[in-house]
Amino acid sequence: QVQLAESGGGLVQAGGSLRLSCAASGGTFSAYNLGWFRQAPGKEREFVARISWFGGRTYYADSVKGRFTISRDNAKNTLYLQMNSLKPEDTAVYYCAACRNKIGVDYYTPETYDYWGQGTQVTVSS
Repeated sequence: QVQLAESGGGLVQAGGSLRLSCAASGGTFSAYNLGWFRQAPGKEREFVARISWFGGRTYYADSVKGRFTISRDNAKNTLYLQMNSLKPEDTAVYYCAACRNKIGVDYYTPETYDYWGQGTQVTVSS
């Protein structure tokens, strides 16, 4: 069982930067695929970025590509999301998520992930 805890959210002006962290405990961190999702008020939870358990391959939503960077530090059991050039439309609660490697699943959907953090609020003012 993996426990996840996000931190680093806050209020920032458009064009600014934030770095989110997700600390993991209770499992073999390096064995998990990890992702960031976000949910704005009245909207469904959406994929932001993910990083594979093997090889650290990264994947991004088109809306954040070139602005956000996902990374992981297996020695520290921590997942990161560096967010630059933030826009008001990036405002949402950001969640980290984890799952073991699975066959024939879509890693871009929330339903694939088994473990979730409590979320951290990111607000971008215009």
